[in-house]
Amino acid sequence: MATKIRLARAGAKKRPFYQIVVADERSRRDGSFIENVGTYDPTKNPAVVKLKTESVTTWLGKGAQPTDTVRQILKNAGLLDKAPAATA
Repeated sequence: MATKIRLARAGAKKRPFYQIVVADERSRRDGSFIENVGTYDPTKNPAVVKLKTESVTTWLGKGAQPTDTVRQILKNAGLLDKAPAATA
């Protein structure tokens, strides 16, 4: 089972709010997920990101691949450098 760390959209119309989740790559965007590892709120200035750092590094160590957007979020948070098996 290949896992991805990706965004799951929540919030109202025109007011996006995202959960950062670990999910099977075959599941839908807002479908079932394995673990919720953080949140991302792009409506604030600057955008607010809350992460469970231990969970993120654990999943990256297990081989979960972040999507492009999540990769940038993790890079800005400084977690991509700490991950033992993170791919660039």
